[in-house]
Amino acid sequence: MELDIFSDVVCPWCFIGKRRLEAALAERPQPGLVTRWRAFQLNPGMPSEGMDRQAYLELKFGGADKAAQLYRQIAEVGEEVGIAFAFEKIRRTPNTVNAHRLIRMGAAVDREDAVVEALFGAYFLHGRDLSETGVLVEIADEAGLDRLEAAEFLTGDAEREAVESEDLNGRQAGITGVPTFIVNRRHAVPGAQPPEVLHKLFDLGREGAPAANQA
Repeated sequence: MELDIFSDVVCPWCFIGKRRLEAALAERPQPGLVTRWRAFQLNPGMPSEGMDRQAYLELKFGGADKAAQLYRQIAEVGEEVGIAFAFEKIRRTPNTVNAHRLIRMGAAVDREDAVVEALFGAYFLHGRDLSETGVLVEIADEAGLDRLEAAEFLTGDAEREAVESEDLNGRQAGITGVPTFIVNRRHAVPGAQPPEVLHKLFDLGREGAPAANQA
């Protein structure tokens, strides 16, 4: 069975969705499940160097006060799944193309989940700037990738076109928000759904037509 997760590393609900997915799999393991993290950019027009967080909040939410109210609600949900969001530490909102490229590099050596986890933690727990190549190299190292290979990879353009195509394909398929979980390329559910909803999604995948590597 295949699970595709469209996500962005600056989306707090995607981090929450990851924890809820982990809880669902702990409750009801899915032997043979192949998981792939798919690129989606919440801010596709973001400058490559990112932008000041306060300026971003003004554009996105109409000000820091409105954003703070929303983030308080997200933080409460985060606490329920063991995430101590530290939104106050975030100083810049990054362009996430290179972060998505790093996820693809990790996937090639079976470190995809570790890279995704490290990126979420770096941004939401420590406020690190994911626009900076040096920061991404450190995250790659923390996730078990070769530091020098990651530096060379990130300073080039490998997987950039694939990331942009994946994002575009998701939008053309009707994805407007993340996370979105898709089983066997047939059954989709948007949002950071609780484990019981994910169980039903997996049941649909098991009962429906198998994907190429259905287990």
